[in-house]
Amino acid sequence: MSILAMALTLVGGLALFMYGMERSSEGIQRAAGERLQSVLNMMTKNSIMGVLTGTLVTIAVQSSSATTVMLITFVNAGLLSLTQAIGVIMGANIGTTLTGWIIAAVGIAKFSITSLAVPLFGIGFLMSLSKRKSDEFRSYGRAIMGLAFIFLGLDFIQSAIPTPSANALLFIRNFSSLGYVSVLLAVLIGTAFTILVHASSATLAIVITMASQGIIDFNIAAALTLGANIGTTIDAFLASVSAGASTNAKRAAWAHILFNVFGTAWVVILFRPFIDFVDWVVPGPIEPRSIGVHIAMLHTLFNTLNTLLLLPFVRQYAAFLERIIKEKPGEAELRTLYLPKTLMATPELSLIRARKEIADMATLARSMFDRSRSLFAREINDDSNDSKANANAANTANIDLDAEIEWFIAKENYADSMHEGLTKYLLSITGMDLSERTRERVNIKLRIVSELENMTDECLSIAFMIKKKHNKKLQFDSESVKALDPFGELVDEFLDFVAERLNVGITQEELKIASEMEDRIDDYKRRLKKLARQRLDRGANVRAELLYIDLIRHVEKIGDCAYAIAEELRNLIPDSPSRDQTYRDQDTKTQ
Repeated sequence: MSILAMALTLVGGLALFMYGMERSSEGIQRAAGERLQSVLNMMTKNSIMGVLTGTLVTIAVQSSSATTVMLITFVNAGLLSLTQAIGVIMGANIGTTLTGWIIAAVGIAKFSITSLAVPLFGIGFLMSLSKRKSDEFRSYGRAIMGLAFIFLGLDFIQSAIPTPSANALLFIRNFSSLGYVSVLLAVLIGTAFTILVHASSATLAIVITMASQGIIDFNIAAALTLGANIGTTIDAFLASVSAGASTNAKRAAWAHILFNVFGTAWVVILFRPFIDFVDWVVPGPIEPRSIGVHIAMLHTLFNTLNTLLLLPFVRQYAAFLERIIKEKPGEAELRTLYLPKTLMATPELSLIRARKEIADMATLARSMFDRSRSLFAREINDDSNDSKANANAANTANIDLDAEIEWFIAKENYADSMHEGLTKYLLSITGMDLSERTRERVNIKLRIVSELENMTDECLSIAFMIKKKHNKKLQFDSESVKALDPFGELVDEFLDFVAERLNVGITQEELKIASEMEDRIDDYKRRLKKLARQRLDRGANVRAELLYIDLIRHVEKIGDCAYAIAEELRNLIPDSPSRDQTYRDQDTKTQ
């Protein structure tokens, strides 16, 4: 085989291997969908469970980079804390070692890899075409097809690397005799190559293949593997510097980077004892046929020992990261422009990110309504300050009212940008390959976002009406003021009811409760309007009463928006009671 043919075969095999890893990971993520985030929340209550979760999720998606990037997006969205993330990161490093064992097992196996790859691809292909099965079933089929590509890639990589010549062996022997210099150079080469291909598994596949062919010895293979552990953090770093990444997301990314760098550093310092320890753990001599097992064991021991060393100090490690990566003063308040997030690999995971942003938008709408009620209460209290002795207090109230209006305008502008950004983001998801169920969920979320934006509009209108009342020196009588408080409580209760179910959906019975709450709000509005008309008949101030009627109309519209959201949430969960409860149980744990 010529050098050009060997190089092309190696590149093609590597491409097949990486393509298989990507397709398999994407298939698993699509099949798991939003449940992945539920699993992460459910199983990260403490650091030990976090490690276990990271291990299992990485084994499932077959990529520590995919797990870590997914994790950073969840931290960025506020779905996971930094402490939870660190445990999962450590587990992801352990989970990714499975790939090394698969590659080592393939090297030991007596049968052709293609004899396994071709049937796997056929099974996966038939599963992916099945129209009678669920989208989840078809996604698992695509994952199996990806696994077949992984095996085919390994076969091409093995065939591309020839048995070394005598001159090549002499060069390798001379390079290995450089001692720590050769180890450090190999670590750098492993780091650089992994950064280039964005996959430590691809580096490991080539290292094990070259070692099995006798091209490199165990020491160099070990150093290259250690370098791959540093290079694999590039995806976490890129995710942390993307637009809209929060300080906590940056901390999670650097938790991964520093963990792998420090782990590699102490192993390089104690390189010879560590290599001897691996040789002691693996029975038998180091020879081409068994060297793959030694490399896989080194990879596993390296990540497991690093995890055991740091696991008792997770909270301290998180505190250290918080000290070195500080949040900018007033970062949350200064974020006046909403930055839409970039799409993830699968639409289901992209929806997880949107879900948290929608919850934040609901919190914003709720805070604006609460503040409008508080502002109204303060304005009514100011009405009682008629004496000249309170002139200074009244001037202060004027200044505070202007500041409040500025706050409402800023929040409404932010809500508008959230509406625009989330709408664009959700519409971008519709351009992906979606199941019918996922497409329906996207449309539901689009309508919910629109209703939340309508809520913030109504809150701003209420704030402007309160300012108008103050500027025009209009007075509400005590009867009308007392009646407004229970009216606001009804709407407040309805907002609570909807917010608690925003991520889990609403059952048919709960929709009936929502309908009853909406009816109570409408009935109360009619009563208030009737009382206002009666006061007009008795000669009350016309402008004050018309403003009062307009005020209760805007408050009632917020209730209408809440009911519209409730109707959309009814479509968020299946009709089947058993499936309904299962879904609710899973997602409630993410609250």
